[in-house]
Amino acid sequence: MKSIEDLDLAGRRVFVRVDYNVPIKDGRVTDATRIEESLPTLRLALGQGARLVLASHLGRPGGKVAAELSLAPVAAELARLLDTDVSLAEDCVGSEVRRAAEDLADGGVLLLENLRFHAGEEADDGDFASALAELADVYINDAFGAAHRAHASTHALAALFEERGAGLLILEEVHQLGRLLGSPDQPFVAVVGGAKVSDKLELLESLAQRANTVLVGGAMAYTFLAAQGHEVGSSRVETDKVDTARTLLESAAADGTIIELPSDHIAAESFASESESVEVSGQSIPDGLMGLDIGPATQTRYADILRRAGTILWNGPMGVFEWENFRAGTMAVAAAVADSAASSVVGGGDSLAALALSGRKDDVSHVSTGGGASLEFLAGHELPGLSAIGYQAR
Repeated sequence: MKSIEDLDLAGRRVFVRVDYNVPIKDGRVTDATRIEESLPTLRLALGQGARLVLASHLGRPGGKVAAELSLAPVAAELARLLDTDVSLAEDCVGSEVRRAAEDLADGGVLLLENLRFHAGEEADDGDFASALAELADVYINDAFGAAHRAHASTHALAALFEERGAGLLILEEVHQLGRLLGSPDQPFVAVVGGAKVSDKLELLESLAQRANTVLVGGAMAYTFLAAQGHEVGSSRVETDKVDTARTLLESAAADGTIIELPSDHIAAESFASESESVEVSGQSIPDGLMGLDIGPATQTRYADILRRAGTILWNGPMGVFEWENFRAGTMAVAAAVADSAASSVVGGGDSLAALALSGRKDDVSHVSTGGGASLEFLAGHELPGLSAIGYQAR
């Protein structure tokens, strides 16, 4: 897989697929993390005198123009971060857009309007890809968060350029996540949380074969506890995944991987932010209570395991961390990961939000913005956006 560093960009129009699918409220970007992650690639290209044509999707407009999903607020935020003018094209294809791309000066930046305003983007349509290809001479994909989708701008488009490669963000993601699939420093400890076993099943199956220990939290823990025969009160359980969870526990044990489950809980009578928290000792939860966070004994045990880790992967919160009464478990994990001397990778939107809330974002080795792409990569799947620029999975 070629890198942006391998290509001559001086004076050339460079199409960079970025991931600017960021939250926007009242016309302003409320979390610019994904934009910030693209800056090293953009600055490298601009430093060579490239003429940048940037493209991204935003939201799910369904192939139609939706004013509230315009990239105009993104253009304004990018201009502020780059400290340079960023022009927003009126569309992402067409004669006016071609003219705007052709008129770019060295060091100029043009951001195309939302790719998903056209149905051809998600359809991986060849004609739409050809129209995008008319805008540039070189293709760079730096949108790791969209690399698991075979869409026109991440898949069909790449094949239309003789010169194509990966941006710095994709290179870093592949390096960091690839280490977890290769030879991570031992012991390799994974922390997996979230609401559903079904959402993380393939990741859990992969980790059951690769990690030394998997620490489970969030609502998915109650499905595993139910699979072991524990009472879980009114906690959320995927009844159709109890047998799957039991099989996963058995296969992990056969592979020598320890799956740790909560030994105590913070529970409540109802699922509400103002609910009074109730500490429950032991793995079983009484009737009338639902687990909403891991308990203090589990927090201490998980932190101790993380303290002795050589490599850490964290994906998913330990409870309903958005609510203060049920935040302690997730914050304890965030602190333990940040305090550890291990090489640490944190991924998933909720984990990143929790890490930011803890104020420890700068104390982990790598923050993955990949979301679903990270999960599929770690599950061992081929990502179309990476294959299209020459990446070959191990």
